[in-house]
Amino acid sequence: QVTMVESGGGTVQAGGSLRLSCAASGGTLTWYNLGWFRQAPGKEREFVAHIRWGGFNPYYVAAVKGRFTISRDDAENTVYLQMSSLKPEDTAVYYCAAGRLGGVAANQYEHWGQGTQVTVSS
Repeated sequence: QVTMVESGGGTVQAGGSLRLSCAASGGTLTWYNLGWFRQAPGKEREFVAHIRWGGFNPYYVAAVKGRFTISRDDAENTVYLQMSSLKPEDTAVYYCAAGRLGGVAANQYEHWGQGTQVTVSS
């Protein structure tokens, strides 16, 4: 069973940066597509970014494109989300996920982290 644990969340002022990490254990992420999702208070969980196995074709939701970068280090069994130019509307709990078919839909992912809080103050 793959277990995923996020870290790197926190509180930052608007315009600042944070780097989220998600380390997996219990199995290799090498052949999984990896994604990041977020859920703001009172809202549904939404897709943020994904990266396919081998590091191909990173894809972003329009709201974060140009500000966030997803990457993976299969040797470290870790996926990252570098977030820059943060805005108050980026405030949410961020979740990492791994899925054989992982795309933009949450139900395409079999393994999830517990989430890490990101708060952006204005």
